[in-house]
Amino acid sequence: MVRINVSSGMPWEPIVGYSRAVRVGRVIHVSGTTATDESGRVTGAGDAYAQAVQTLRNIERALARAGARLEDVVRTRMYVVDISRWEEVGRAHGEFFAAIRPATSMVQVSRLIDPQMLVEIEAEALLPGNETE
Repeated sequence: MVRINVSSGMPWEPIVGYSRAVRVGRVIHVSGTTATDESGRVTGAGDAYAQAVQTLRNIERALARAGARLEDVVRTRMYVVDISRWEEVGRAHGEFFAAIRPATSMVQVSRLIDPQMLVEIEAEALLPGNETE
């Protein structure tokens, strides 16, 4: 099968050795994604909801570059640094996925790569097609 690596263009991708998303056949995996803008700066400082929204927009862009849409997402994983703020992150997730309803998890982690980051989200998508592929 053909493998498609999708880059976000951030300078740390080649250093760490990862892609924003990888598509193999009908399956797309989106790496842990945070609330960064096109220049790599963290947005929504101190606001878990705003960071979750930006993160999900970044995921949506990566999916589009891999040929998918949010409607193709079957699983998400949410990592938060303060689980007591789960409703903020959950509300943003619900705004993007209320009708899609992927399987999901939300877990608290001790920290993310940048102290300003409050949330990181991963996604997996499955494109429609022949079930035997």
